Amino acid sequence: MSIKRRISLLGSTGSIGRQSLEVIDSLGYECVALTANTGAALIEAQARKFKPKLAVLFDEQAAYDLKVKLADTSVKVLSGMDGLIEAASIEEADTVITAVSGMIGLKPTLAAIDTGKRIALANKETLVCAGELVMDRAEQMGAEIIPVDSEHSALFQSLHSGKRTEVEKLIITASGGPFFGWSYDELENVTVDMALKHPNWSMGQKITIDSATMMNKGLEVIEAMRLYRMPLEKIEVAVHRQSIVHSLVEFVDGSLIAQLGTADMRLPIQYALTFPYRTAGPASKLDLFSCGDLTFQRPDPDTFTCLSAAFEAASRGGTACAVMNGADEVAVAAFLGGKIGFNDIGRLVWKAMEHVTFVADPGLEDILEADREARSFVADNIN
Repeated sequence: MSIKRRISLLGSTGSIGRQSLEVIDSLGYECVALTANTGAALIEAQARKFKPKLAVLFDEQAAYDLKVKLADTSVKVLSGMDGLIEAASIEEADTVITAVSGMIGLKPTLAAIDTGKRIALANKETLVCAGELVMDRAEQMGAEIIPVDSEHSALFQSLHSGKRTEVEKLIITASGGPFFGWSYDELENVTVDMALKHPNWSMGQKITIDSATMMNKGLEVIEAMRLYRMPLEKIEVAVHRQSIVHSLVEFVDGSLIAQLGTADMRLPIQYALTFPYRTAGPASKLDLFSCGDLTFQRPDPDTFTCLSAAFEAASRGGTACAVMNGADEVAVAAFLGGKIGFNDIGRLVWKAMEHVTFVADPGLEDILEADREARSFVADNIN
């Protein structure tokens, strides 16, 4: 029987954050802190329903407005990075869901680790940019890191079928996004509306574009390296258009252990909270007799150059992953804003990796500086 957790939710107004609250509500857990970058009206409604001790809006003026609106409640309202860090390390929480997007999640995640909490990790950038530092800190502080991404939850669950020394390969599945099978030239004409129409998942704009470029899968490869201390050569990507098999582990005896389910993020969110137990929840169930044929294909890194960039960054190590990630964030925002074309995302990421200063054995400040340099480089090179 799982314990009744007390949760701090970082990023409550995004897609993962809203689904996390559905799970928390269904399980009868307590939410002691909520944070958001934007969405003052939504976080106010969430605060009134869940009655947390703390609510944080990153923008100072928005936080002030929220404080006025919640004046009739006992909810404390803060702003900025200091507010996020307080929410992440709040004494009353035993678990922190990190559902914020971008590098903004790194410092709060480290703060949560330093207080020994369970981290239900949905922030890719934390492990992509500073994975070795984060995992070493978690080991030192006795903090659990349980992945929320569907693919990493699948790997996490499948790995329990054997010892780490018995693992032959991690196989991360990818939907391939809306353009799998297209040529590079065909991708030149992709519009924002086209790229935001994911065939299987409903996600935020950034992750949806990353899925379309297959950068998302490259980020997950790097996450897997960090989470499971696995060398790059033992990680493979398989395009699985149906998004039913969420990932697989191949063991040395030839056994393949997979986790299957519907394309419903509430299942991996819930498992990150209830592990090592399972309980009924709001996630939709998979009907094997109606899910159709399951197919697997090799990815095309020559066409989807963001995927090849991620593998290159993973191979280089050091600050290369932080550069790649920062460049991608700015390039995706520019594409969404109509300033660049779809293929320009990959071009700008590769250029940043070629030009931004590389540090082979970085500390936290080196990683943050690499991120800043990459963002600046891409911003300066957008025509």
